[in-house]
Amino acid sequence: MKSKELRELPEAELKARLQEFKKELLKLNVELSMGSQGSSPGKFRKVKKGIARIHTILREKEVQAQ
Repeated sequence: MKSKELRELPEAELKARLQEFKKELLKLNVELSMGSQGSSPGKFRKVKKGIARIHTILREKEVQAQ
């Protein structure tokens, strides 16, 4: 999901998406530790970037509210 689309979402929805990304990252890490190839390596990067984007947008909204 693009940053522009994420900025339009309410804070509660962003937090829900953040939880989804964290669950997905946990699942990918478990697959990797089990030795299975599972998903493509690019999937890790996308999930991590998604988490970072959401954290950045939440921080922007927090600063803007002050």
